[in-house]
Amino acid sequence: LALLVVGYELATRAGIAMHATAVDYHSSGSWGAVGAAAVGARVLGLDHEAMFEAMGIAEYHGPRSQMMRVVDHPTMVKDGSAWGAMTGVSAAYLAASGFTGAPAILTNDPALDWLWADLGTRWIIHEQYFKPQPVCRWAQPAVEAALELCRAHDFASGDVVGIEVATFHEASRLSTALPTTTEQAQYSLPFPVGAAIAKGRVGPSEVGSAALSDPEIVRLAGLVSLVEDDAHNAAFPANRFARVTLSLRDGRRLESADTEPRGDPEDHLDDAEIRAKFLAYASPILGRSRSAAIEAAVDGLDTAESLRPFLGLVTGPIEALTNR
Repeated sequence: LALLVVGYELATRAGIAMHATAVDYHSSGSWGAVGAAAVGARVLGLDHEAMFEAMGIAEYHGPRSQMMRVVDHPTMVKDGSAWGAMTGVSAAYLAASGFTGAPAILTNDPALDWLWADLGTRWIIHEQYFKPQPVCRWAQPAVEAALELCRAHDFASGDVVGIEVATFHEASRLSTALPTTTEQAQYSLPFPVGAAIAKGRVGPSEVGSAALSDPEIVRLAGLVSLVEDDAHNAAFPANRFARVTLSLRDGRRLESADTEPRGDPEDHLDDAEIRAKFLAYASPILGRSRSAAIEAAVDGLDTAESLRPFLGLVTGPIEALTNR
């Protein structure tokens, strides 16, 4: 558990530092590498000096991961998180072998001292969000607004003839209406909004390959028009808002409130929702038995004598460990 806290506290602060100093918006692959290096250094038992070398190596070798590039052109690179993690792990091993790379600018720039001053007293791990849907977080305010309209009003998806989404600039660039890959669907705003209205939910199936040719989702996604909202722009990034207006065949116009996504600390998912999401996403791939075993292992991390059983469950070959 200490490793988890170390990773979140250092990686999140490194991300804030990068956003405060870099010209363009970088995704978690870039600054996550720094956190992964710190975790790796702790696992390897490195001293403070070697840990700082590892973090410096990771910062220097880490992927650039320009967020808006993958927003505009969604591909399998996504946020670069996996490559950033690998960079962090390799940085820890390099530092253990005497390779140098300190200082990391993100952790040693005097202009950023304010960011690190409360390390150990302010726990940023408590300020994270859990995503209810498997799509870009910036699309989720609109998805939630659409779902709220579906719950609050009596209409069928076939009654919808127009969809307007007012939101902040960055979200408006998630503009791929008719994706041809699941990656494009995950970095689309119109498509998951269409799926939410058509299916009443957005899960892996709603952005999977079969959904890409679902005629009703495709029809609804094609109806979505994206509009920038000045108030939403001003509120971003502290708040992520969207407002959805549906036009129906009978002439009604249904407008949502300015809506934020669920899952933030202020509107958190409860424990049952998080567990249900994990099992729903993991079981089709890992099987029910292995997924349940992972859930139980996570519950026991605070008392476990070793991480080996847990790591075996999450990293072992699916064919060898899955009991469906």
